[in-house]
Amino acid sequence: MNKRINLFQNFAENSKLMIEMDKNILKSGIPPLYIELIKIRASQINGCAYCIDKHIVDALKMGEDQRKINVLGAWHEAKDWFTEEETIVIRLTEEVTLITQNGISNEVFEKGVKLFGEEKFSNLIMAAISINSWNRVGVGLHLHPTK
Repeated sequence: MNKRINLFQNFAENSKLMIEMDKNILKSGIPPLYIELIKIRASQINGCAYCIDKHIVDALKMGEDQRKINVLGAWHEAKDWFTEEETIVIRLTEEVTLITQNGISNEVFEKGVKLFGEEKFSNLIMAAISINSWNRVGVGLHLHPTK
């Protein structure tokens, strides 16, 4: 693989803004494990090995069940493993990540606002947007996890 640019060096100020956005999302009162579910699921869909590895490690450190992470990619078949809130978080993540298919469905939007309120639901949307941006950095620059 040819050497790629150092986006963080060449785009330093905007990279800092992306990091600040992530910090603000963490301060929003959303359970940190929900944010990790968002990061893992979007990264699975986008094929970002670096982010999948990083966020699974982070989720496990926070106490997430390894088996729950194992089935996240097939959550449709393991619905009883996830709470109603987690299911909405996962569905929202998929709909934001695959935005060109149908956008955010009315069902997810309405349930999300009901469960989380408008402000927290907005932050969940931003969390999904943020990890999708980071995934594009990871995949576009061929960042890979190290053992």
